[in-house]
Amino acid sequence: MELFPREPPITREVPADAPLAERMRPRTLEEFEGQEHLLGPDGPLGPVLASGAKLPSCIFWGPPGSGKTTLARLLAERAGLRFAAISAVLSGVKDLREEIARAEDERRRGRRTALFIDEIHRFNKAQQDALLPHVERGTVVLLGATTENPSFEVIPALRSRARIFTLRALDESLLSRIVTRAALDRERGLGERGVELAPDALELIARLAQGDARRALGLLELAADRAGARIERDHVAAAFESRLPDYDKGGEAHYDVISAFIKSLRGSDPDAAVYWLARMLEGGEEPRFILRRLMIFASEDVGNADPLGLVVATAAAEAFDRVGLPEGRLILSQATTYLACAPKSNASYLALSRASELVRDRGALPVPLHLRNSPTELLRELGYGKGYRYPHDFPGHFVREQYLPDDVRDERFYQPSEEGAERDTKRRQESRWKREG
Repeated sequence: MELFPREPPITREVPADAPLAERMRPRTLEEFEGQEHLLGPDGPLGPVLASGAKLPSCIFWGPPGSGKTTLARLLAERAGLRFAAISAVLSGVKDLREEIARAEDERRRGRRTALFIDEIHRFNKAQQDALLPHVERGTVVLLGATTENPSFEVIPALRSRARIFTLRALDESLLSRIVTRAALDRERGLGERGVELAPDALELIARLAQGDARRALGLLELAADRAGARIERDHVAAAFESRLPDYDKGGEAHYDVISAFIKSLRGSDPDAAVYWLARMLEGGEEPRFILRRLMIFASEDVGNADPLGLVVATAAAEAFDRVGLPEGRLILSQATTYLACAPKSNASYLALSRASELVRDRGALPVPLHLRNSPTELLRELGYGKGYRYPHDFPGHFVREQYLPDDVRDERFYQPSEEGAERDTKRRQESRWKREG
């Protein structure tokens, strides 16, 4: 007996001018390839549908182009569920409520709804919490897709009510089959154009796609537009170079763009910083990753030149968790432009670097006796805490004292800059430490 009974392809309106990757989406589970560990006879999804069991709420975790959206749609259709889809990037609580209301209406009519949420990790905690009662009551079967580890990005309560399935990047042999099929398909692909695909061009497409079927088909389409009757390797290379580089969160582009972002902030160029911020957001970067980098930057590169920088960055992270996307983009932009325009100082960072280097070089030097804790009479008799002077007992709440170990008593690690608020800090410290004790 077949694991999935064969059914005629479901007719779905796809515009003729839609991208090739959209036109070539599998129409049935039989056309879907690449995740046999889930759909094969011994896979966790096979027995669920073969036995006629209801489709559970699921979260599909995998790299871009591995088929998360398509698999969710096909499973819902095979299970006889109405399929509704929203994007966590573009949708908010209002959109979620509207879809839940439609699902409740459909349920009263006797049809259940599979609610697909693309990039579910982009929903903040409050938005994810809002899903819980509807999943628990069975108003919707939740189907989520994420490129991020659900263990960190999906709240535990939601994870406990859904099964998590991991999709794998497609290997080059499978990508070659997908590309070849698209090149020959006369109904949805490029077959009507009679374009021949050179073997080395096919090999290059499969390699450049890096496990992403959508990227592979996009390269094929661009190369075909450049070629005549035959797509050669050079056509593929030119198509790859001409594309707006994908923002691959796990690849080189990820590190290049975040590097450009940080360097633009450090260089006090708010226009460039916002440009790279937009590149990251449009490319699907996780906003919390950006916010973490902003908080680090606020300490490392702004520091005490503008102590409010860290306050702004931290407040932005908290505000984003409350607001989520899409409005949270404004919060990221505000924090970015503030930090780009703030006075800069890396004095705190350098102070720690100097101190760490000395600690590694000199080891654990003894704490001066007058600074040691002295909770017992014996320790006090041994001189612990003896001679310590309490700064608040002195004018200006300051007294010149030795706080470093004896061997490095004259070292100075923190050297305030002349920038922003740190200029006043420098004057204050110079005045204090020139005073005679």
